Amino acid sequence: MNKIPSVDLRDFLSDNKDQKQKFINEIGNAYETIGFVALKGHFLDDTLVENLYTEIKNFFELPVATKQKYEIPGIGGQRGYVSFGKESAKGKKEGDLKEFWHFGQYVENNPSLEKEYPENVTVNELAEFNKVGKQTYKMLEKTAKYVLRSLALHLGLKEEYFDEYILNGNSILRPIHYPPITEEPKGAVRAAAHGDINLITLLMGSHGKGLQVQNHKGEWIDAIAQPDEIMINVGDMLSRHSNNKLKSTIHRVVNPPKESWGTSRYSIPFFMHPISDMKLDVLENCIDDKNPKQFEDISAGEFLNERLRELGLIK
Repeated sequence: MNKIPSVDLRDFLSDNKDQKQKFINEIGNAYETIGFVALKGHFLDDTLVENLYTEIKNFFELPVATKQKYEIPGIGGQRGYVSFGKESAKGKKEGDLKEFWHFGQYVENNPSLEKEYPENVTVNELAEFNKVGKQTYKMLEKTAKYVLRSLALHLGLKEEYFDEYILNGNSILRPIHYPPITEEPKGAVRAAAHGDINLITLLMGSHGKGLQVQNHKGEWIDAIAQPDEIMINVGDMLSRHSNNKLKSTIHRVVNPPKESWGTSRYSIPFFMHPISDMKLDVLENCIDDKNPKQFEDISAGEFLNERLRELGLIK
């Protein structure tokens, strides 16, 4: 497969059973083969997207000293600002050529989870930044809920199977800034080849070249969404839970050609995480004689901590 399939969430949300099943079949097939789709019909409107890009550009243009006020020690970068070059891919010593911000969950009616998650960080210099971030978070979380419902049906589970695990889940919205490249990078790229940790990732801002996906022949293919699409890929948690029936695909963000080094790039992934006590044990109906159980039992929280240590974000 040399092209990212495109699907339309409105098919799944329609009252037409055939259209709904068509969506389930298309997304299920895509995630069993390449692990990525481009999705139309999501819940982000153009005005919200425009406002979000304005706010994140305003933030990343603030002086470095101002941004660093919002880098909170001791929380593994889970909220607020993470400075340039701080994160590296698993097994890679060079830091990625990016800086980013984290918006986290807005917990509803669950005091114990409020204590478990770090608080969101308020940017005092930008009146609309946190409000627009929260609106975007909620719309991407809503989109993700229906994508997971379709995947539950594809896996032979009840449609609402994931709902209880993603309600107040430890999801993260990460606006990323890849600054202009000023000198030949020594072994570093904007984002080195990696798989995502979480259930699924929804990615805004993949409308130009840069994002590449590795297909199962080991070839790198460009993943370019249309302006009305967001990219959605399977993360390691869902791959593990489904015994690798749904594929978590290796992807990267490559450096632009030299003539474009002077330009910034922005992308905004939403990492859909469940609550930490969700069991990621392999689903029974994903195990058979041809596909024996591939993974040990583990909870989502244990798996996340293991991976954050590998990324160097927590010690």
